[in-house]
Amino acid sequence: MWEELRLQVFFLCLGAALWSAAAAATHRGSGPRERGHRRHLSLHRHRERGKEGQVLHRSKRGWVWNQFFVIEEYTGPDPVLVGRLHSDVDSGNGNIKYILSGEGAGTIFVIDDKTGNIHATKTLDREEQAQYTLTAQAVARDTNKPLEPPSEFIVKVQDINDNPPEFLHGPYYARVAEMSNVGTSVIKVTATDADDPTYGNSARLVYSILQGQPYFSVEPQTGIIRTALPNMDREARQEYDVVIQAKDMGGHMGGLSGTTQVKITLTDVNDNPPKFAQGVYAMAVSEDKVPGEEVGRLKARDPDLAENGLVDYRILEGDGMNFFEITKDSETQEAVVKLKKPVDFETKRSYTLKVEASNPHVDPRFATWGPYKDTTIVKISVEDADEPPTFMAPSYNFEVEENAPAGTLVGRVHAKDTDIMNNPVRYMIPRYTDLEEFFTINTEDGIIKTTRPLDREAQSWHNISVSANHTANPNYAKVRVNIKVKDVNDNAPEFATQNEVLVCENVSPGKLIETVSATDKDEMAHRQHFHFRLAPEVANNHSFSLKDNRDSTASIFVIRKGFSRLSQDVYHLPIEINDNGVPPLSSTNTLIIRVCSCDSKDTILSCNVEPFILSAGLSTGALIAILACIVILLAIVVLFVALRRQKKEPLIVFEEEDIRENIITYDDEGGGEEDTEAFDIATLQNPDGANGFLPRKDIKPELQYPMRPGLRPIGNSVDVDDFIKTRISDADNDPTAPPYDSIQIYGYEGRGSIAGSLSSLESVTTDSDLDYDYLQSWGPRFKKLADLYGTKDSADDNS
Repeated sequence: MWEELRLQVFFLCLGAALWSAAAAATHRGSGPRERGHRRHLSLHRHRERGKEGQVLHRSKRGWVWNQFFVIEEYTGPDPVLVGRLHSDVDSGNGNIKYILSGEGAGTIFVIDDKTGNIHATKTLDREEQAQYTLTAQAVARDTNKPLEPPSEFIVKVQDINDNPPEFLHGPYYARVAEMSNVGTSVIKVTATDADDPTYGNSARLVYSILQGQPYFSVEPQTGIIRTALPNMDREARQEYDVVIQAKDMGGHMGGLSGTTQVKITLTDVNDNPPKFAQGVYAMAVSEDKVPGEEVGRLKARDPDLAENGLVDYRILEGDGMNFFEITKDSETQEAVVKLKKPVDFETKRSYTLKVEASNPHVDPRFATWGPYKDTTIVKISVEDADEPPTFMAPSYNFEVEENAPAGTLVGRVHAKDTDIMNNPVRYMIPRYTDLEEFFTINTEDGIIKTTRPLDREAQSWHNISVSANHTANPNYAKVRVNIKVKDVNDNAPEFATQNEVLVCENVSPGKLIETVSATDKDEMAHRQHFHFRLAPEVANNHSFSLKDNRDSTASIFVIRKGFSRLSQDVYHLPIEINDNGVPPLSSTNTLIIRVCSCDSKDTILSCNVEPFILSAGLSTGALIAILACIVILLAIVVLFVALRRQKKEPLIVFEEEDIRENIITYDDEGGGEEDTEAFDIATLQNPDGANGFLPRKDIKPELQYPMRPGLRPIGNSVDVDDFIKTRISDADNDPTAPPYDSIQIYGYEGRGSIAGSLSSLESVTTDSDLDYDYLQSWGPRFKKLADLYGTKDSADDNS
């Protein structure tokens, strides 16, 4: 096989070389690009020789080469000869060296620098790279000087059929309506082939169906799948698995192939009418059922889906059309027969209905397949039941006058047993409908009476219920009873409002100051009126008068000039109001009139009496100024007192520390060599106790305690034991001693001490009187101390 490939390559190269030579001889200089390239080569040679001072001659093209081809996937033992490059300046003596550069030069393609033969050293794949662009150049072997300009050429990888077709988007899912015509397009499948579509038949694909016949077919060239059978029914079969094959080489023998799966689903259309499973349905209903209760169900089957399978129901005819109705359960698609009116076993014991089921959505394409409806007969029998009594009226309305005595007749309700037995009926009033028990009912005849007088103004209507049953049936029948309380004139009229009337001090006589009206809790008839007049005790007063307007209102006028709040600021005017009820009632109501201060335009300024207790010569502004001055004086006094208290306090005061605790005067150094006995630390709290002075450490010492009789200052000859005991006794008996420890002063060194007091606080000398020159002789350990005091002395001397 490889020998055949080599021969094919050889003949291809030979044919290409002959074709190139013929084209060059026939169309010499025909292409502008070719002519320009040749002139470029010639000019290049002319310049090169001109530099050497040689005579220049125009020459023909220096390269003789063709476009090269190499077959992909070649796996022979030797490198494949791609072709040969040769320059006309090559005389064959080996002085010319050929150089190859560009894509794959040196790795994929190698050149014999002497002969110009190009070989492919690796297996090539056209699907990875279809062609390679290389550049060849001839140079002098000894100097590497270019003899010709570089020239590009192309090595094309010749395709072989090494890639099968592939369905990149598979598997496929498609839908087509049932009952579709033959040839209806379902879906288009597409395969791809990586081989070269421009060379041979390697990428020429042909589609065929391997699975899915005879229901579907595929177009060989386009891959479009179509229906192949008429009237495919979804209700018989809904899904089909189809396998499509794509084969290259035009479907001929030896080609490669690939397959894909296509799942095709038939979608539903309304091609089936609804159908009742039975011709007659039997149902039963008890006579004690109430309207709205379900009697039974029936269903018409429709194998279609979604809206195509929806079914509507209706009653076409029958003697039960007025007593029964049909609704649809949207979830189960069932017809629900319900009671529309109560049925009576004693009146009629059976009913018949003709029910129709139909599709609401009909596909016009299949309308001729109809009709899309079906009918059935429903027979309903009425069952006898022991029913409660039935009232003769759906409700009762009665009236009774208010204030009527207990036992007054209100009305009567009546119920009867509709069953054949006709049992006696008993009545009762459920207590939850008459909580205050205003009414009672006779259990035998249903007569309702009052239990006490009723008040219309408290409750004008009483809505109660009456229940009835008989001994054979514990169930009750109920009826509504509405009782209206009729009004009688039992409430006296009164003022509609209880507002005070305000009048100015300087009001003019005859001025209208108020219009009063009345109201009555009784039911106001359109002819009811109120009449007003002053009470007899104020009928002859000299301040106000009343005029009845005869429209259920009255006007109040002032009949004298001038009022004074100092003498009287409030007037009470009793007014008698009468109604025209039967019997007529009257009442006396008091109108309060308050005198107020007004300006010249009768605008009310004040109705209070407080301004009259003030001095007549002071205005409101003056009073405000006086109050402001008093407030300022009080603020100054408070500030002055605060400053005085602050000056009496020490400059620096700490809450937990007294300055007198920090500076202590020492006059006792301790017990010396004989101070070997322990003593209570409380003794150190009062070092001045020997002198009779016990200072308070928690307050500022302003006064000193006098020395107690019998005590005198203790000299240096006193024994320390007696000294300490004396201090302890004084501290224990002193109620003013502070409760905290403090540093005390002792001026006693102890009996037998050869040293005097070590304290320098009692010395009359100062630092400036002391001489510290002796520190210089104490050695290096005291040098720093000597320098410290010596520096001070020297500084003082210099000053």
